[in-house]
Amino acid sequence: MGGPRKNTNRLRAPSASIRDVAQRAGVSIATVSRTVNGISTVAPELAERVWSAIREVGYVPNTQARALVSGRSRLLGLVVSEITNPFFPELVQEFENLAVEQGYEVFIGSTNYDPVRTELLVRRMLQRSVDGVAIMTFGIEQELIQKLVDRAFPMVFVDSGPDMPNIRVLKVDYSGGIREAVQHLAALGHRNIAFISGPLQMRSAIARRDAFLKSMSELGLSVPREHIVEGTHTMEGGIKATENLLHLGEMPTAIVCSNDMTAIGVLHGLHRTTHEVPDDISVIGFDDIHLAQFVLPPLTTVQMSCKLLASAAIQALRAGIEPGLSQAHQTEWSIPTHLVVRQSTSFPRGSLPALAKTRPTPRRAATKS
Repeated sequence: MGGPRKNTNRLRAPSASIRDVAQRAGVSIATVSRTVNGISTVAPELAERVWSAIREVGYVPNTQARALVSGRSRLLGLVVSEITNPFFPELVQEFENLAVEQGYEVFIGSTNYDPVRTELLVRRMLQRSVDGVAIMTFGIEQELIQKLVDRAFPMVFVDSGPDMPNIRVLKVDYSGGIREAVQHLAALGHRNIAFISGPLQMRSAIARRDAFLKSMSELGLSVPREHIVEGTHTMEGGIKATENLLHLGEMPTAIVCSNDMTAIGVLHGLHRTTHEVPDDISVIGFDDIHLAQFVLPPLTTVQMSCKLLASAAIQALRAGIEPGLSQAHQTEWSIPTHLVVRQSTSFPRGSLPALAKTRPTPRRAATKS
C-alpha cells in the first residue's frame, strides 16, 4: 500500500489589510487612507513611513475602492504619435516610471497621426475615468483639440493648446537648440547648409523649419529654396530627401534634420554614395534618441530630453488634478533643448582645416648613425 497522500491544497495566506499597515506604521487607518489616495495633507516623512509599512506587510490597495472614496482613479492617460519611432517608447518609459513613483497608473495609446484614431483613443480614456490626459503627439489638429476639451478635466498638450480652464502646455524651445546647431556648423566654416523638415502639416515641423531659417538669417546666410526639403520624420523619408539633394547641381556641405530618424536615413542614403560623413557632408539630427550615439558615425543632434518632457507632463497633470499643489495655477512648462556634439559634424569639404585634417603626416627622415 502506498503512503499517505500529500495534501496539495495549501491554505492561502490571508492578504494584508489597511489595519495591518496602520499597526505596522504606528498611525491611524485614516492616515494610511490619505497616504494611499495621495492627499497632500500627509507630511512627507509620515507618508514614507506608511509606504514602507505597505511594502513590508504586502498590502495591495484596492484601486476601485480608492477611486470611489477619493473620486479619483489615480490613472493618467498618455497619447503618443507612434511606437515605431524610438523617441516615443523612450518617452513612454520615462512617463510611466515617474507616474508610478508618484502613485499613478498609466493608460497608453498611439495615434499613428490619425485624427479619428486619436479621438477614439481619448474617448476610451474618458470611459476609463482617467484623471487627466497628456497628448504628446506634436501634431494634433486644432479642430480635434476642441472636441477633446468639451469635458472640463486636466489635459496637457505639446507646443500649443486651447485657452481654456485645465489646459496646460509644454513649450519646447526649438529655436534655442536649432540655433546652437546652425552656429556650430557656421563655426566649423559651413555656409551652404540644407534642412530636411518633418511633415509641414505639423506645427512642430513648421516651428523647427522656421527656427532654422531664422538662425541662418541671424548669421547673414541665405538658404536656396531647393535646400529646404520636406520629409516624413522617418528613415525612409531621410533617404528620399537625400536623393533629392543629390540631384542638385551643388550638394550642401551640411544637412540639419528635423528629427533623428530623418538624420539616420540621411546617413544611410549617403552611405550608398561616394559621399562620406562628416568628411564630405556634416549631418545633425534633433531629439537625441538613445540610438543616436550608436549609429556610425555617432550622430550630432539637438537633445530634447524625454525625461524632462515626461516630468513636465506629470507635473502639469498633477497641477490640474490636485488643487493643493503649488503649481496649480501654472499653465505653461518650458522644455529646454541643447546641442550634443558627436562625430557626424566636421569642417566643410575643401576647406583648409579639412585638408589639413586629411593630409597624411610626413614620415621623419631616418637619422644616420
